[in-house]
Amino acid sequence: MEAALSILCGIMTAASIYLMLTGNLIRFIFGLVLATNTVNLLIFIAGGLSEIQPPLIPDNASVPTTPLSNAMPQALILTAIVIGFSLLSFIFILFYKSYQALGTVETESMRLSEPPCPNADPEIHSSRKDCGKDGKGGLP
Repeated sequence: MEAALSILCGIMTAASIYLMLTGNLIRFIFGLVLATNTVNLLIFIAGGLSEIQPPLIPDNASVPTTPLSNAMPQALILTAIVIGFSLLSFIFILFYKSYQALGTVETESMRLSEPPCPNADPEIHSSRKDCGKDGKGGLP
């Protein structure tokens, strides 16, 4: 079971990296969510899959009477869920504000800080890769 879940973690990691490297902010958000879920699953697998009782001590005992499962992976996953949700909320607001300011979710169109092409018509050529070798526009 652990081997199958490890393979699933690899597939989820590859899919999340693919989504985050595409030029769309919405896909980046989905990739980030998938990456956080992958890390949570990886922590769960690293904690060991077993059918041991939860870490609860009976009222009449001062020490555990049976073997108990490790509570550390569960605490780490809960913490990771909270941190992932707050990061997702921040990224979502940041991307929404950039969409409002720029009017697009494509990263190739978000080039406000790049200087315009020298000697080129700004209505036709808005990005540096369209400038060409002579600086007058067109393909290189």
